[in-house]
Amino acid sequence: MHSRRYYYLYIMTNRSKTLYTGITSNLSKRVFQHKNGTFPGFMSRYRIDRLVYYERFVHVGDAMRREKQIKGLLRMKKIALIVSLNPEWKDLSEGWCDQYRPVTAARNA
Repeated sequence: MHSRRYYYLYIMTNRSKTLYTGITSNLSKRVFQHKNGTFPGFMSRYRIDRLVYYERFVHVGDAMRREKQIKGLLRMKKIALIVSLNPEWKDLSEGWCDQYRPVTAARNA
């Protein structure tokens, strides 16, 4: 059985509400990478660690077009988009990254 691959447009932020928009085919893995600073540059410099918005697409081209559209929006429009679905700016990925943490002896005890 072949599982369908999805693509995700996502917006992440930090305590200062700096916004980062990107796309990926594995949202939980990408969020884990962001939260653990494995991306050099912008992501690690600004400690972007909270997923506040995402959309799912079947076609990568659609995700790329949406990313370009959102990146072209004024900051206030991006904030309005986030608030429309996540008014409290909660981390939508809470608990997702557990699957990527290494298993330790203490956790298996």
